[in-house]
Amino acid sequence: MQARMTNPATLLPEAVKGINALYKAAHSAGVPTSTLELVHLRSSQINGCGACVDSGARAMRKAGETDDRLFSVATWRETPYFTDAERAALELAEYATRLADRPDPVPDHVWEAAAKHFGESELAAIVLWIATTNLFNRMNVTTRQPAPQHWG
Repeated sequence: MQARMTNPATLLPEAVKGINALYKAAHSAGVPTSTLELVHLRSSQINGCGACVDSGARAMRKAGETDDRLFSVATWRETPYFTDAERAALELAEYATRLADRPDPVPDHVWEAAAKHFGESELAAIVLWIATTNLFNRMNVTTRQPAPQHWG
């Protein structure tokens, strides 16, 4: 696949500053990095963002994530590899990413499950990170940003 254009975020320097600020804010609220990365990976899978799925999974592996967990993010409900808190964050990510799929985009039971595991600032970080991931996904998919090629 060939990109339609240079990634929009890199063409506009002020956008990079804003994205970096969002990243920093989301990662400063005490949510485990592994949880945020799982949320990023799952939202990116849903949106079909090859660049984010590839880079996210590689970063997670480099940080010590197990293959069992990486390979089963898309089927997290059917596997034993995730904590209850991670499951709540993954479910929230799925609902918040698929806003147009149902009349009540993020039902109370999904929110309440996440709120059992995360405080208000942590929930804010997770929601911010889901939204930021969706921003990345929409830029990359729209402009057909390819996943980097890895050989060997």
